[in-house]
Amino acid sequence: MTTDLFSLSGRVALVTGGSRGIGRMIAEGFLKQGAAKVYISARKAEACNQAAAEMSKLGECISIPADVSTVDGAKGLAAEIAKREPQLDILVNNAGAAWGAPFDEFPESGWDKVVDLNLKAPFFLTQALAPQLRAAAKTRPAKVINIASIDGISVNPWETYSYAGSKAGLIHLTRRMALRLIQDNIVVSSIAPGPFRSEMNRDARDNAEQVARRVPAGRVGEDDDMAGAAIYLASRAGDYVVGSTLIVDGGVTWARG
Repeated sequence: MTTDLFSLSGRVALVTGGSRGIGRMIAEGFLKQGAAKVYISARKAEACNQAAAEMSKLGECISIPADVSTVDGAKGLAAEIAKREPQLDILVNNAGAAWGAPFDEFPESGWDKVVDLNLKAPFFLTQALAPQLRAAAKTRPAKVINIASIDGISVNPWETYSYAGSKAGLIHLTRRMALRLIQDNIVVSSIAPGPFRSEMNRDARDNAEQVARRVPAGRVGEDDDMAGAAIYLASRAGDYVVGSTLIVDGGVTWARG
């Protein structure tokens, strides 16, 4: 058995939405696990640059501000990566958005913004980066990790229609992409996070003790919980996990019934 199952030594990764929240947890985890370079992207340039500067204490972290919610934006980010790297070992499609409104008032803008970023962007960014992923896959499996949500598996109590639909769609899209891309030695999988402290999940961030009462594990997720899941899928340890969604939620999905 190999002794470096979870090592990311020498690997180059891109994490979208990597300046904060779950994306930053994953980027930091990759750096700590020996990744050669971790690129992060985010729509807000100042925040992206600052986060990369802070994470550079752990290893080489490079900021490429980008808005991947449009196909042109995704292609622009891919082109910038291609200028810098002949191959890309790991792509984490994490950038996402949410919108809540009552059924009778739910706006088209809240639908399009969320679905474009949560469901459309992972597909077209992966497509745009396919040459770099295929180049990496010539020597070892390249990895694509889509960040879904437990709200795509079970129903939350809030009226977040486009979010729930997009995350459920992303889980199924992961399976479809996985079956095609494994032919190129590119392993596609996804993670469905539960309550983690983030700007998107302000309840877990601001009311952790209260939220923890609804979690069978008795706590909200910590940075290492998310980093560990992503490292598993990104490393040699996850090479045979094709099209699957790893639920990381302290048991919330099953408690919802």
